[in-house]
Amino acid sequence: MSRRGGVGGENARPEQPLPGDAEIEDFRALVLGRYAERGRAFPWRETRDPWAILVSEVMLQQTQTERVVPKYLAWMEAFPVPGALADAPLAEVLALWSGLGYNRRALALRSAAAEIAAAGGVPDDEEALLALPGVGRYTARAVLAFAFGRPVVLIETNIRAVYLHHFFPRNESVPDSLIEPVIAATMSRGDPRTWYYALMDYGVELKRTLGNPNIRSAHYAKQSPFADSNRRIRGAILRELGSRGRAGGDEIAAALPFSRERVDGALAQLIAEGFVAESGGTYRLGD
Repeated sequence: MSRRGGVGGENARPEQPLPGDAEIEDFRALVLGRYAERGRAFPWRETRDPWAILVSEVMLQQTQTERVVPKYLAWMEAFPVPGALADAPLAEVLALWSGLGYNRRALALRSAAAEIAAAGGVPDDEEALLALPGVGRYTARAVLAFAFGRPVVLIETNIRAVYLHHFFPRNESVPDSLIEPVIAATMSRGDPRTWYYALMDYGVELKRTLGNPNIRSAHYAKQSPFADSNRRIRGAILRELGSRGRAGGDEIAAALPFSRERVDGALAQLIAEGFVAESGGTYRLGD
């Protein structure tokens, strides 16, 4: 009986036949061979410290690796343990995070650090990791694989690209639910850490040389332009308050090249999320 993967239900897609032993062996040899020849070096690949791994994974969400490296090094120097981040003022946290974008990740990481410090360490259980602020399924499993060596099924953009290229070359709109059983079948369970690093690097190579296989993923979506995005407005407000300390709404709006309506809307969001505090019409960074 051939091994098969997929999901059930009346509207389920046809199951994807899983690769055989010979195909798996060839695939592993290709991926690991390329990694041995041209694997990339990053500081978070040189540690198994769960806190350092968690920090790197949060930083790498939607941010290019090259931008993360200097930020990661500075962050780990300032906050080498969760308690150091938990006790840090928001202004310092945002200053060190500046340039990475999506500032809510920094706030969530600080909240997670407080919980980790109180618990005595980063948990090695997926459900406990998922309970931390800002930690989703991928991040939780990345910590398990890279810090604790657990053979979990891990999928992100570069890993997805490899599997779409090799095992779904003519398929369109492929959901992760069809890819994940193939990942499980081909995984190097003895050393998932090296295996996933190798897959990621191979995925980067494929996208650079052959185009992006992820356009055939059911989850593919182009990122919206940043130039006039709400994210840019929020970041500009935080930088303005970081430099001024306190400012009124008129001052903030006058200093930024956005409409007053959009600035006010972004301020309201930042207040609701805890980034900004307001008193008597004067704004400052939150505690």
